[in-house]
Amino acid sequence: MIKSIEKVNTLIESLPYIKEFSGKTVVIKYGGNAMTDETLRLSFARDMALLKLVGINPVVVHGGGPQIGSLLEQLGIKSEFIDGLRVTDSATMEIVEMVLVGKVNKEIVNNIHIAGGKAVGISGKDAGLITARKLYHDEQGAKLDIGLVGTVQEINPEIIRILEKDKFIPVIAPIGADTAGVTYNINADIAAGKIAEALNAEKLILLTDIQGVMIDGALVSSFRSDDIDGHIKSGQIKGGMIPKVNCCVEAVKNGVKKAHIIDGRVEHAVLLEIFTDTGVGTQII
Repeated sequence: MIKSIEKVNTLIESLPYIKEFSGKTVVIKYGGNAMTDETLRLSFARDMALLKLVGINPVVVHGGGPQIGSLLEQLGIKSEFIDGLRVTDSATMEIVEMVLVGKVNKEIVNNIHIAGGKAVGISGKDAGLITARKLYHDEQGAKLDIGLVGTVQEINPEIIRILEKDKFIPVIAPIGADTAGVTYNINADIAAGKIAEALNAEKLILLTDIQGVMIDGALVSSFRSDDIDGHIKSGQIKGGMIPKVNCCVEAVKNGVKKAHIIDGRVEHAVLLEIFTDTGVGTQII
């Protein structure tokens, strides 16, 4: 009986949030351990199905770095990184697209279907969703060519709106093409942020492999976007967290209501963020 009461209390706590976010769009960048751990994969799929069932529109943008690296290794192709960016020649780009669009994307879609949801897998090349442009790495003021690595030039969200209207969950591989038809690999955080902006999303949620933004060893639950730059300059926010917080800041300055960096290693992390009073991880407003 006590367990049953606890379950009912959890539902009661979530009701105001279901009401608040019903009909709203939440963009989730899905990556890291949440994609490679079997229990977490199935948990994430159930969470997406549940969000859609209660009237919230999840849009999933996924990565796939470990899966790409694994196949490249099997094929005897050495992976080269510069400041976390994979140097991508044409042969590597074929592998990247095959893994992200043909394998990882469809596995996520299938898991959502198993969980009782309806998902459709697409890439940024479908219906002109993502127009890309070549990204050069800044090497001490000089532009370094790292191959077919791109960033977002423009988002056309029409296909997402159509899928949402027809009760489907869009699952998006971050591959885009430029105006000449050249295909580029795009960082999933950047793609998710720009898609969230184009959709005027209620939330952008980045799943990571750490608790959130840590300052002096302690988790910070909330930042104002205007305060982030000072923490970066002081060295309190550093390394791989810098592009993530910058992505969130850019999103909230361009129409997204809130952005969140949360621990994807925690089961049901997305639901805990959306449906509980305390939330999890770090929010940027």
